[in-house]
Amino acid sequence: MSDQQDNPRVKDINISQEMRTSFMDYAMSVIVSRALPDVRDGLKPVHRRILYAMHELGITADKAYKKSARIVGEVIGKYHPHGDSAVYETMVRMAQDFSYRNMLVDGHGNFGSVDGDAAAAMRYTEARMSKISMELIRDINKDTIDYQENYDGSESEPKVLPARFPNLLVNGTSGIAVGMATNIPPHHLGEVIEGVLALTKDPDLTSVDLMEYIPGPDFPTAGEIIGVSGIRRAYETGKGSILIRAKADIEEKNNKQRIIVRELPYQVNKARLIEKIAELVRDKKIDGITDLRDESDRTGMRIVIELRRDANANVLLNNLYKQTALQTSFGINMLALVDGRPKVLSLKETLYHYLEHQKVVIRRRTAFELRKAEARAHILEGLRIALDHLDEVIELIRASQTTEIARNGLMEKYELSHDQAQAILDMRLQRLTGLERDKIEAEYKELLAKIAELKEILANEEKVLELIREELIDIRDRYTDDRRTIITLGEDTFEDEDLIPRQNVVITLSHHGYIKRLPVSTYRSQKRGGRGVQGMGTYDEDFVRHLFVTNSHDHLLFFTNKGKVYRIKGYEVPEQKRTSKGIPIINLLQIDQDEYISTVIPVSDFEGGRSVFFMTKYGISKRTELKAFSKIRRGGLFAIQLREGDELHGVRLTNGDQEIITGTKKGMSIRFKEQDVRQMGRTAAGVKGIQLGKDDEVVGMDILYPDQDVLIVTEEGFGKRTPLTEYREQSRGGKGIKTCNITEKNGEVVSLKVVSEDHDLMVITTNGVLIRMHVAEISQTGRNTQGVRLIRVGDGEHVSTVARVNITDDDVEDVEESESELPEGAEASTEEVEDTEDTQETVEPEDDSSEE
Repeated sequence: MSDQQDNPRVKDINISQEMRTSFMDYAMSVIVSRALPDVRDGLKPVHRRILYAMHELGITADKAYKKSARIVGEVIGKYHPHGDSAVYETMVRMAQDFSYRNMLVDGHGNFGSVDGDAAAAMRYTEARMSKISMELIRDINKDTIDYQENYDGSESEPKVLPARFPNLLVNGTSGIAVGMATNIPPHHLGEVIEGVLALTKDPDLTSVDLMEYIPGPDFPTAGEIIGVSGIRRAYETGKGSILIRAKADIEEKNNKQRIIVRELPYQVNKARLIEKIAELVRDKKIDGITDLRDESDRTGMRIVIELRRDANANVLLNNLYKQTALQTSFGINMLALVDGRPKVLSLKETLYHYLEHQKVVIRRRTAFELRKAEARAHILEGLRIALDHLDEVIELIRASQTTEIARNGLMEKYELSHDQAQAILDMRLQRLTGLERDKIEAEYKELLAKIAELKEILANEEKVLELIREELIDIRDRYTDDRRTIITLGEDTFEDEDLIPRQNVVITLSHHGYIKRLPVSTYRSQKRGGRGVQGMGTYDEDFVRHLFVTNSHDHLLFFTNKGKVYRIKGYEVPEQKRTSKGIPIINLLQIDQDEYISTVIPVSDFEGGRSVFFMTKYGISKRTELKAFSKIRRGGLFAIQLREGDELHGVRLTNGDQEIITGTKKGMSIRFKEQDVRQMGRTAAGVKGIQLGKDDEVVGMDILYPDQDVLIVTEEGFGKRTPLTEYREQSRGGKGIKTCNITEKNGEVVSLKVVSEDHDLMVITTNGVLIRMHVAEISQTGRNTQGVRLIRVGDGEHVSTVARVNITDDDVEDVEESESELPEGAEASTEEVEDTEDTQETVEPEDDSSEE
C-alpha cells in the first residue's frame, strides 16, 4: 500500500465519479459526433464526411464513377476514424432510391434492394455525387462555412455544409444516441421549399399554418398516410406517430378477386412481408388466400394475392393491414443538433434554423465576393494609374536596377500599394494596346457596380431573403417531382376534418370502378371536347362513367344496382394525378362482388325539403326525403327494397315539384309529376311508375326541364330528338305512350335522356367503340319514328351505354354517366330513316296494386 502511495503514477479516484464523467463524455461524443444530424444541413458527421471527401476527390455528378472502396478509404483515412463497413453501409443507403427521397449518392452496381438484399462489396461497386448533393456542397469554397481539424489535426473538415436546400426534412434521418433518438421522415422537396418561401414572407406563420405548404411526409416508397392528426401533433410538438399503409388495389379476374400490392410502407422489407403473409395462411390465421406471388420487376412493385371465389377482398385486406407490415406506424421524433446541443424541434423551428443558416451562408458568400471584387478593383485602379502615366512608368522601370527598386519607386511616386505596384510590373506588353485598355476600363466599371450591389445586399436583410428565395425556387424547378405518398383520412379520424381545406374538386368514377379526385384547375387547363378515342379495348381499357364538380367537404351518395346507398366525404376520395386511373371504388366502399354504382349524387347538406327519386328496372318508382340518408353506416344502407331479379336503374335529386319521364326498351314512355309518388320511408319498396309489357324493362329515367327534348337511342345505333310537347302528362302506373318505333333495323331502346342543344352525346358500343357528337346534329323527329343513324355497329355489336356530356363555360366537363372524346375525323351520321306510321298508341293506367 505504501509502495502505491509513493508511486506518482498511481492516483486515488472515486470510481463512481469517474464512471459518471467518462460516461457523459462518451454520451456527448455519440450525440454530437455520430448519431444526430445538424439542423442546418440535415447531415450526421459520417454523411457530411462522405460528401466532402467525394467533393475533394473530384467525384462529382459530371465526372466518371470511382470505386466505392476508394471513396471509403479516403473517408476513414482523413476524416472518420471508424470501421470501413460502417462508412460503406452509410454510403449505400445514400444511394438507395427506396431509402432516400432525393438520393445524395449516384451508385453504379448492386446497392441492395427493398427485399433486404445486401449491396455488393465495395470493391465491386462504383459511385459519385448525385446532382442534387452538389447543391449541398455549392459555394463551400467561398468562405460560407467554418472548418475544424480532423481527428489527428493533419487535415481540416467542414463543421457544416452550405446546404442550399432543406435536406433535414427532404431526406429525413434516423439515429439512436445515448438516452435519445431521432426519427425524421422524408418530405417532398417542392413542398418543403414552398414552406421556407412562405416563412421568408411571413415569419409569424405557425407550424399548423405551414401545413398548407407541407401537408405531411413524402416517403420514397410512396404508400398512404392515414389521418393528419399525427402529422399535426408531430409538426407542432416535434413528436408524433403516423399510420402508413401499403397501396393495394382489388381486381377481378375470371370471376375471382385478387389483391395487388403496388407500394409498401417506408422501410418495410418486401421479402419478409411475403413470408409473414404465407405464415399466416399456413397457420390458418388468415383464410381465403389461394396463391401468393411476387411479380415485381424493374418497372415497379407488384405483389399478387389470389383469393377464393367466396372470399371478401375488403375484409381480407383489412385483416392483412392488422396482422402484417402492410400497415405500420412511423414514430416521428424531430430531434437535431442546434448550436451543438440536441433539441426537439417543431416544423416551424426546423425551417427557421435552416433559414437562419442560409442567411449566414449568403452573407458570408457576399462578403467573400465583395473582398474579391474590392481586391480586383484595387489592382485595376493601379493599372489605370499606370496607363495614365505610361511613359513615366516605363522610364522608371527601365532606370531601375532591380525589381524591388522599381516596385518601391512606383509605390513612392504614385502612392500605390505593394500589390498594385507588383501588378504593374507583372503586366504584359499586350495590355498596353488600346483595346486592352478599354477592357480594363469596362471591367473596372463592372466591378464598381458589383461592389455597390454586394454592399447593398450586406446592408439590407430583404435583399438577403430575396436571394434565398431566388436560389430555392431555382432548385425547386430543377429537382422537384410529383408527390408519391397520398394522405387520406381513416374511418375514425373525425377530428381531422377541420384541417382539410374547403375547395372545389372534380370527382371521376370510371366504367371499371376506379375513382379519383382532382383539382378543378386540372380540367380548366384542357381543351374542350369534339375529339375522341375509337377502338378502345372492351376489357383492357376504361372510360369515365361519372364526372362531377363538388366541394371537398360535400357528401357523396353512391347508389348501387342492388338498391344500397353508401356515403363518403369528397376529401376521402384520394387525390391523384390527371393521368392515373385512380383507385378501385371497392377500396373505399364495402360493395359486393356483383354490385356496381349506378348513380352518384353530391350533396352539400341534407336540409331544404329535397327528395330522392328512384326508378327500378321493373318500373317501380319511389320518392324519399333526402334527410333520410343523412346517417349512413360505413357498410351502407338499403335505399329501396327490390323484388327478386329487379335492379335499381336510376336515382335523381328533386325539389319536390318536378316531372319525371321514363322510357322502356320496347319503345314505351310515360310522363308524370313526382307528387304522384307519395313520400315513403327509406325501407319502402315503392309503387308502380310504369306498367311494363312482356319482356320489357326500364332503360331510362330523367327529370323534365323546359325547352328541352327527349333523346332516344336504340341498340343498332339509331337515335332521335323529340320535343317535350309530344309527351303529354299522364298518371303514374300506366303503360304510357309510344316513344319510338321498334323495328329489326333500329333494334330495341337502350337509353332515354332529356337533353338540350348545348349538350354533347357519347355513345359506347359493346366492342368498346366510343363516339361523341353534338346533340344539335341529331334531327328532331316525331315520337313514333325510328330516328337517324348515330353510329354504325358491326355484326354482333350493339350500343351499350349512352352518356350526356355538358360543357360549362369554364371548360369543366360535367358528365352524368360517361365522358370521352371523338376520334380525329369521325363525324356523327345524320342519315335520315323513313318514318313509319305513327299510331301514337296510348294506354291508360291500370289500378296500381304494387304500393307498399
